[in-house]
Order: sequence, then C-alpha cells, then structure tokens
Amino acid sequence: MRHGAEVYCVMSAAGQKIIHPHLLEWATGNPVVTELTGQIEHIALAGKHDEHVDLILIAPCTANTIGKMATGIDDTPITTTVSSAIGAKIPVMVVPAMHESMYEHPIVIENIEKLRGIGVDIVAPRREEAKAKIPTTDTIVDRVIARLGPRDLEGKHFTITAGPTRGWLDHVRFITNPSTGKMGIAIAKEILSRGGTISLILGPVSEELPEEAHIVTVDSSQEMLEAVMEEINNREPTAFISTAAVLDYTPEVKEDRKRPSGEPYSIKLTPTLKIIDQVRKKYKDLFIVGFKVESGVSDDELESRARVKVKSGVCDMVIGNDAKRKGVAFGADTNEVLIVGKDDYRKIVPLSSKREIAVKIIDAVLEKL
Repeated sequence: MRHGAEVYCVMSAAGQKIIHPHLLEWATGNPVVTELTGQIEHIALAGKHDEHVDLILIAPCTANTIGKMATGIDDTPITTTVSSAIGAKIPVMVVPAMHESMYEHPIVIENIEKLRGIGVDIVAPRREEAKAKIPTTDTIVDRVIARLGPRDLEGKHFTITAGPTRGWLDHVRFITNPSTGKMGIAIAKEILSRGGTISLILGPVSEELPEEAHIVTVDSSQEMLEAVMEEINNREPTAFISTAAVLDYTPEVKEDRKRPSGEPYSIKLTPTLKIIDQVRKKYKDLFIVGFKVESGVSDDELESRARVKVKSGVCDMVIGNDAKRKGVAFGADTNEVLIVGKDDYRKIVPLSSKREIAVKIIDAVLEKL
C-alpha cells in the first residue's frame, strides 16, 4: 500500500483464528473475503475480466495450501481464488512458512516444484531455528515490485557505493560516521527490481542486503576507491552512483598496538582521495551520480552546493540533502532530497521512504542517461 498498491485480503478459517478480519479491513480499507458467496468473490478478484487484480500473494503459505494448489483442490476461499487466478493467467506468488521438517518433506518439495513448473513464483523462506520462516516484509515487497514493476533497466549495469568507511587509530579504535547504507541499498533494490544488475561496494553496515547483487565489502576509504575502480574497469557500468559516506579525513598513522586509555593524545588527519574525482579522471564519459550531505542550510544554499560538482563536470547529477532536518539522511528510514543535474535540471522529492526516494532518483537518472 505504501508503494501505491490497492490491497484486498482473502482469509482462511485458520487465519481468522489468529488475525480478525476486521483488522485487515481496517488496514486495507477494503472488505475482507472470508467465504465465497453468490457474489462469486473469487471471480470478482481473479477471473477473466479487465477488473481482475494484478497479482495474488499468499503469505504465509502453509504446506496444506501448497499441496491443495499443486493438485488443483479448491475448497477454501484462498485455494479457489488461486485456482481462478492460475486459469486466468494472473501472476501468483507463494511465500512458504512452516517447520523445517515439513518443508523438507519430499511431497512438499515436489509440490513446490510443480507450482514453479506452472509459473507460480516461490519466495524462499528463511531457514532459522529448525523452521522455514517467512521472509522479511521488505524481501516480499521487493519481489512483488519486481514482478509487477517496469523492466526498464534490463541490460544496464550500475556500480553503487553505500555505507560508511573507517579510519583506524590503532588495532581496536577507529573514526567513522553515522551512515547505515540504507539509501544506497534502497537504490540497489530499485535497480534490481527493474531488471538491472549492480555491483554494490559496501562499507561496514548491518542492513539486509539484496540477494541478487554482486557485493564487495570494504572497510577503509582506500579500499572503497580500489574496489570501485576495479568494478568499473571490469564491468563497464551504465552509471556510477556514489551514495557512500566516505571519510574525508583518515588518521595519518595507525598505531601497531592498542593505545593505553586514560592519557590525552593528538592525532594527525590527512585528506582522503575523492572517489568520484578519481573515477571522472579515468572515465570521461561515464554517467556519475554523487550525493551531497549538508547540515542546517537553506534550500537555495543546498542547491548551490549540490551544483558545484555538476558545474565542474565531475558529476552528471548530484543528490543533495540536509542531515539537520528531521527524518533526513543518516540512520533514518526516510529522506528528503534535491536532485540537480545538467541543463538546470532540478527536482525536489519531499520526505518519503528511502525506497520511494530511490524510485525518483532512478527515474531521474533514466531521464538524463
């Protein structure tokens, strides 16, 4: 729903014992189907007509329902709706969840493969604690978006940096910044969902990562620079998107010990090489997207500072944001950005989820490529 979908819920009798239909009606704003009546609800939702739904998602899906789907049994509102959808060539996506021993039952495995064979999408469960657990909400949403969204990035490869870098003081201490990599990972997921491929150069983060990405993990600013140059050289991407919060300064010397605590001391910081500058020097024609984080500036000043790299020719597009504003930049699940580019291109994206911001950024990149 947050991505603009209209959602209708169909519930089994067992599901109603766990979640009351009124909750899902309140959440979706639409009546919940709990039984099939003379209104032929399964046909209204998933029949051969122009008003049918775009996709059926069964999440979680039990071994029992998988077995019924695979053998054409339709004795519940869910299985009957799915039978109609399969016959009407409507995409069906199944998210299995059960105990691991059930998931490994030979007949369940056979049924899942049978569903795959007729075009049903299977979202693999997480194997934890002897259970085949339902994947995270983000994983499921990403798969739905990928199935229903545009495929306008097929044949295009992107190199993306995300997350922080570290500058080590000694063997146990380092300086860094609050970047979590969420914005870059959201962009990576958006590209993948639209058929593109990515190399994700990633600093130390703890976020869930897209499974389809080619991921290179790094620690220091120098390691990130080297990884970026190697990936661009080997894969010749359509664009380089630099979302990472790379340290501008790093300790000149890393002590070969753990410095004793309790005594004041001084460190000398030296500037690091700007990755986008180095990329532009070697790759004159590559489309480069940079990020510019400011703190406590006006919209006009943010635009002025974001345009510096565009006017200099280093970046083709720059995404500016202000970390002092609520819900923006480091650590937040939301962002608010100003996109600037050549020929006075300017687009403001108001406070939105980082995935929604990613959509607008990729749309802007495609517009200017």
